[in-house]
Amino acid sequence: MTSAMRPSGFMAERMIHVEVVCAEASQAICRHVEVAEGSTAIQAIEASGILDSLPDGAFDPALLGIFSCKVTADHLLREGDRVEIYRRLLLDPMEARRRRAR
Repeated sequence: MTSAMRPSGFMAERMIHVEVVCAEASQAICRHVEVAEGSTAIQAIEASGILDSLPDGAFDPALLGIFSCKVTADHLLREGDRVEIYRRLLLDPMEARRRRAR
């Protein structure tokens, strides 16, 4: 759309760059995406296509973080954020420590 065709008051949507990462037991997946300012963590994950690389049932929207700080799926992103998809623990760390000590 040329500027002559643009309705008055129309502004181009500002885009931000974020990273979406997921570390599986066998591999780490990292995707760089560009999303509209005001996008949420879940929108960046969907835009990255990373869910197609994960096994079924491996994604839990309750297990997300930004730079190691837990966030909700509707967390608003900022330029340069790294959205981290965490996996469920197979064993509680305290229990693993007890087993190793035995």
